[in-house]
Amino acid sequence: MSRGQAAEISATGVKVDVGDVTTRYLLYGLLPSWFVPGLADWVMHRRTRIEETAGTKESLLHSLMMAEVGLPIALTLRYEVNPLLLTVQLGGAAVHEATALWDVRTAVDSDREVKPVEQHIHSFLESLPFAALAALTCLHADQVKKLLRGGDGDPDAWRLVPRRRPLSRGYLAGIAAAIGTCVLLPYGEELVRCVRAGRRNKKRATGDEAEWRAPKGR
Repeated sequence: MSRGQAAEISATGVKVDVGDVTTRYLLYGLLPSWFVPGLADWVMHRRTRIEETAGTKESLLHSLMMAEVGLPIALTLRYEVNPLLLTVQLGGAAVHEATALWDVRTAVDSDREVKPVEQHIHSFLESLPFAALAALTCLHADQVKKLLRGGDGDPDAWRLVPRRRPLSRGYLAGIAAAIGTCVLLPYGEELVRCVRAGRRNKKRATGDEAEWRAPKGR
């Protein structure tokens, strides 16, 4: 876009508070949309019978990835963005990406078919944390500078500071309900299903081994 085009657009009289718009995008757009691919991924695990292939190991990796993303989100909803919180967010995104690679490798090694649709769902789940981080760093460029300078002498740089303008209880309750419905319940069900299947398979294998070792009658 040329400077002339930018000037023409700005001359229309439409004024936007970029910070406000970006914040609303994060709270009411990006974060709620995260639940959709997460739920779709659970559906794909169920359709490919994860309990009979990768089993409990892969399901535990899913729980780990949710924790790696969930902790930074929970802290960001309650506390001010500062160098400490940015460090947690960046660390969570990096560890989540490494765990995602481990997760796919576990699925492939177990012969669970990871279909193209599921791979496409994964692309959303992996890109959304970085999209959120990009928006947050733009909103809090001053805190990014402090992080790069080791806190820049700010006594609050390396401690959790409650939000000066807390989010409404209604919003927090809605996000908590969505997490419970779209994350905790389905993935909890998946883990229970995998554990039960693992116990059945172990019991069956023990029974087969006992039958094989039993002396044969003449």
